[in-house]
Amino acid sequence: MPAPEGARTRAEKAHKVGIFGGTFDPPHVGHEAAARAILSDLDLDHLLLMVANDPWQKSPTRPITPAEDRFAMTQALAETIPGASASRLEIDRGGPTYSIETVEAVLDQASREGQPEPQVFLVVGADLVPDLGTWERAADLARLVTLAVVSRPSTPRPAAPPGWVVRWVDGPQVDVSSSRIREILARGGPVDGLVPPAVMLCMARRDLYAVGR
Repeated sequence: MPAPEGARTRAEKAHKVGIFGGTFDPPHVGHEAAARAILSDLDLDHLLLMVANDPWQKSPTRPITPAEDRFAMTQALAETIPGASASRLEIDRGGPTYSIETVEAVLDQASREGQPEPQVFLVVGADLVPDLGTWERAADLARLVTLAVVSRPSTPRPAAPPGWVVRWVDGPQVDVSSSRIREILARGGPVDGLVPPAVMLCMARRDLYAVGR
């Protein structure tokens, strides 16, 4: 007797994929803690740490570490987080980075591989929520994804623009940023506790940010 309509096992349910994009210049313990929280809170099957090829919001204002180096560091981080992997999809595509194109590429890849269409969670920081309406093809993006907004528990939650399905993730209370780490390293200071050991090792091996000199 066939199973009732709508009754599906976990294996038959939509694969839940998160896209956690960033420049990762460099990846730090805040990225690590956020990734673990996202995987757990959203019960994801997989989390892609999506390395931006050309972060167009940042590249006009400061030098950006080469994409291949940022990918190597992110790969080192992902290998320490069960359920996560580094993705070079945007690097291989080239050009500026737009979330809608990345989401469509992830969906297209699943289709080409004969997989069911995954449920896509697009991870963003709470500070980006007020500007969602200005994003490239925002209406199409809202239709294709569930927005996973990472915010600190002590920070007020901004209202999302109409049309978005939103899930909130309590982010880590970690006071760290990639820019702060670059500043510390530029003056020869230590970043122990701010950068995961695997990422530090990768930085030293690739002679990044003067680590290992």
